[in-house]
Amino acid sequence: MTAKECIQGRRSIRKFTSKPIDHALLEEIIGTVSHVPSWKHTQIARYIAIEGEMKDKIAEECTPDYPKNGEIIKNAPMLIAIAVIKNRCGFERDGSYSTHRGDAWQMFDAGIASQTFCLAAYEHGIGSVIQGIFDDRKAAQLLGLSEDREVVALIPIGYPDEEPAALKRKAVEDLLTYK
Repeated sequence: MTAKECIQGRRSIRKFTSKPIDHALLEEIIGTVSHVPSWKHTQIARYIAIEGEMKDKIAEECTPDYPKNGEIIKNAPMLIAIAVIKNRCGFERDGSYSTHRGDAWQMFDAGIASQTFCLAAYEHGIGSVIQGIFDDRKAAQLLGLSEDREVVALIPIGYPDEEPAALKRKAVEDLLTYK
């Protein structure tokens, strides 16, 4: 599969079969994703694989503002929580911000890590959807994360039980400007 085929073929999947994700395959995917670029090579992204009762508990307790996300999580055989190490990305060694954007770079890096994970999983036939509407503090508490970590995305994954059509894309002329 070429990069173009991977990017153009991946869809957000919200319905999964019950087939479990092999842990060795997940480790291979994370090995690929470990090459993702990051701010000053800080590598702040962490991937937490969640199954069984804990997955269902997160679905029930962390998605009250958008219950559909909880349903999707429960339907998936595995949930990946994307966490970041706080106060590294966008900072200098003395603790000052490197740019006026402050710590916003950590979300940029988390986004790169999340999408790269989804593309690497797709190459192996695993579907995913990146969720942002959830109680991140409750998720961190349930996962026992230390204060220096923050959950920034939840990604239910599994073998797709649907084939969503590609949505219409904007024309290149609408997306690209030359100056």
